[in-house]
Amino acid sequence: MTGMAVTIGDLKLRGPVLAASGTFGYGTEVPLLERRALGAMVSKGIFLRPRRGTAPPRIVETPSGMLNAIGLQGPGADALIRDYAPLWADWDFPVLVNINGESASEYGELAARLDGVPGISGFEINISCPNVEQGGLYFGNDPRAAAAVTEAVRKRTTLPVWVKLTPMVSDIGVIARAVESAGADALCAINTLVGMSIDLNAGRPRLSFRTGGLSGPAIRPLAVYLAHQAARAVNIPVIGIGGIARAEDALEFLVAGCAAVQVGTATFVNPRAIADVHDGIAAYLKAKGLGSPADLPRHLPKD
Repeated sequence: MTGMAVTIGDLKLRGPVLAASGTFGYGTEVPLLERRALGAMVSKGIFLRPRRGTAPPRIVETPSGMLNAIGLQGPGADALIRDYAPLWADWDFPVLVNINGESASEYGELAARLDGVPGISGFEINISCPNVEQGGLYFGNDPRAAAAVTEAVRKRTTLPVWVKLTPMVSDIGVIARAVESAGADALCAINTLVGMSIDLNAGRPRLSFRTGGLSGPAIRPLAVYLAHQAARAVNIPVIGIGGIARAEDALEFLVAGCAAVQVGTATFVNPRAIADVHDGIAAYLKAKGLGSPADLPRHLPKD
C-alpha cells in the first residue's frame, strides 16, 4: 500500500506537495480548493510592520514563466495574528509563515512576535527575495549574513525554521552549509531568478520596479540542479521549488534529493495543480511498487 506522508525535521506532513509562498496569499482561498492534497502551506511573505509593496504593474507573463515584483506587500505581524492565524488554527494541515526583515535582529524580532501563536506551525526565512530594496538578496548572497539571520530566528523560536535560498549565487552549497550550521531545520530551493522584460512601444520595462522575480517552467531545469546541489551539501531536508506544474516535474526534484516540493506559479494556470501533482506522484509510486516518497531512489553522489 502506498502512503504519501513525509517528515521534514520534526514536522510530519500528510503529503510531499506544499503550496509555495506568495501564490496563495494568506490562504483565504484554500477552503475553496481540493485541500486533501496539501501537505502544508507557506504564507505570503510578511514583515514586522505593514508594507505597501511596489507600484503597479507588478506582474508580467513571459515565455513559460512569469515575472513578479510585488515587493512583499503585507499587513504586518499584528494583522496576521489577528486576521489569519485564527483561520489556520482550525485547518487540518500546517501553515508556515514566510518572514522577512531589513536586519538580522528584525527577522529575530518577527519570529519572536509570531512564536507560540496558535495556527503558526513554523517559519520559512526569506533571505532571497529579489524585489525589495533592503534585505532580500543581500542576506542570501553572503554566507555570514545568511547564517546571522538564521541564528537570530533560531534563538527566538522553538518552531521549525526553514530557509529559502536564492539561485543568484556562485555556489549554493556554501550558503546551504552556512544556514544548516546556524540551526536551520530544512532548506527551500530555490526562490525566483532576477529577470526583466521591456515594452518596446513604451521604451521602458514592463514592471514599475524595472526587474522582477522569474518563476514558472522556464526555470525548472536550473531549479532542479540547484536543489540537487543544496541537497548534496547538507544533512537536513531540502524542499524543491521552481516551475513544478506536473507530477513528473516534482518527481525530478524528489529523485534529485529533495524530501518534498512546493508548487506556486502553476496554480495561476491550473487551480488543481497541487492535487494533480500529488495524485500523479501517488500513481507513479504505486506503478513502481514503492511504499512512500521516501522509497524513491535518491541521486545524491557526494564530492
